[in-house]
Amino acid sequence: MPREVIIPKGFPPPLAPYSPAIIVGNAVHVSGQVALDARGELVGPGDCAAQTRHVLELIKAILEQAGGTLADIAYNHVCLTSLDDYAAMNSVYKEYFPVDPPARFCIRADLVRREFLVEIGSVAYLKS
Repeated sequence: MPREVIIPKGFPPPLAPYSPAIIVGNAVHVSGQVALDARGELVGPGDCAAQTRHVLELIKAILEQAGGTLADIAYNHVCLTSLDDYAAMNSVYKEYFPVDPPARFCIRADLVRREFLVEIGSVAYLKS
């Protein structure tokens, strides 16, 4: 089955050898996104809510480039460096998914850089 790489214009450079997202069939697999701007600089230092908002905007941009929306997400993978930030992440998360939110997990994990407080990856299904 063919696959298509999705890299929105003005997107932060990947930190390792991966693509921001891959479409296979009608599934969009979004790599874990962190709070980096187009220049690769941190957004919202020390502020999990600001980082969560930026991460969800990145995921939104990827899905729009793929022809979808946040409503097409079936599953989110959420990683926090501290579970003390769970409420801050959720306060922003529920703004983006106010009705029938996707399935998800949320774990505490060390991320690739200490300044990253949240990372979210997604799986979405585009309508045919």
